[in-house]
Amino acid sequence: MTDELAQMRERLATTVLAAHRIGSERVAAALHAVPRHLFLPDQPPEAAYRDDAIVTKRDDAGQPISSSSQPGIMAIMLDQLDLVPGLRVLEIGAGTGYNAALISHVVGPSGQVTSVDIDLDLVATAREHLARAGFGEVTVACADGAWGYPERAPYDRVIATVGVSDLAPAWLEQTVPLARIVVPLDVRGTQLSVAFERADPAVPGGPWTSRSLAPCGFMRMRGSLAGPERVVVLAPGLFLLLPDGLPPGAPDVDGPDRDGPPIDGPDIDGRALAALLAGPSVRRLTGVRAGSAQVFWGLGLWLAAHELRSCRLNEERLSGPRGGSGSRLTGAPLHGPGWQSTLGLLDVGGLAILTSSVTSPAASPRSGLLTLGTAGFGPDAARLAADLTTHVQAWGQAGRRGIATLHVDAYPRSAASFSADETHLPGDALIMERPGTRFVVYHD
Repeated sequence: MTDELAQMRERLATTVLAAHRIGSERVAAALHAVPRHLFLPDQPPEAAYRDDAIVTKRDDAGQPISSSSQPGIMAIMLDQLDLVPGLRVLEIGAGTGYNAALISHVVGPSGQVTSVDIDLDLVATAREHLARAGFGEVTVACADGAWGYPERAPYDRVIATVGVSDLAPAWLEQTVPLARIVVPLDVRGTQLSVAFERADPAVPGGPWTSRSLAPCGFMRMRGSLAGPERVVVLAPGLFLLLPDGLPPGAPDVDGPDRDGPPIDGPDIDGRALAALLAGPSVRRLTGVRAGSAQVFWGLGLWLAAHELRSCRLNEERLSGPRGGSGSRLTGAPLHGPGWQSTLGLLDVGGLAILTSSVTSPAASPRSGLLTLGTAGFGPDAARLAADLTTHVQAWGQAGRRGIATLHVDAYPRSAASFSADETHLPGDALIMERPGTRFVVYHD
């Protein structure tokens, strides 16, 4: 490796460790040692050594379905995983192989790393990358991650590098009593990296409880464990995420006599929704100020718990620092290089989205407080903007609660005593029923 590449790798590691306060010295050593550019051979090295996610595969609609995750969130999740030499680790979602290499560096020759991916082409390239980087001992298998990988079980640690809506029974069954599982859990559209351990290791089939949580954002899992969430393409680069698959109705733009299919049920008309966003709007100020992280992992969770109409809009930004020319989500409260995202409400009367502006002109969009507003579109734009404004203000009045006091308990349906003691839960606890698990999300 040239001195220039080594310097790039060192700068990335130093940046990640400082920005994300990584406590594990072993994870830090892996970041300093593993060359990311070998896992992104089609990217210029300067891109590989930025703390950014890089899309590596898209579906036919142009939606990203695989990537090299942001090194910062990789480090956070590996820190949560509590890795030490000698552990047996199962990774769900191979990606480029870089994350598996980081894990292998930590667990060492006495450990074992198994990575599974549903796409054969991704498996093949991950194997090539790992071999080129000197990590050929990692097993990469083509399999549906929902079934784990029983051939190399049991595992001390399981980590998913794709967004999940459930804990697969196979993952729980293939782990040792003192195992830890770290997953990007989808909480009705808001993703949290949750580190789960058994509440009582002496009860293998009992509940699991969160030991740490961190904000994150990952592409959703595909295959048999794909969650209820649904992505609707509104236009090239513009996507609507419905956390429960279908909203309680969808906007009827031109009334019952409009031409073409209704925007309802399974036939949501993405182009018609895009037309709403390009049309006139009703705008309101909320009087609430918050940072972008507070908005997405605070207000996002508030909407998840209080609003069945909640949705999200994601856009691959065309140009400009905050939307710029061609942007349809100008003023979105969360954004990064080439993308931006916002929260919203969707029902039969239209669509409302959260907007923002930087409070201090001297502050950067990433560090400054945002002044939050709402914009409504469609026949009932005023009602929807008012409803979203009310939610923002209620969240502000409740102290802009975020993830610092949040807990997640998971009750496997296979357990002999499948129940959550709801009498001892706060009134605003969110209960999510999933095929394999009942999740209870609540604040202290």
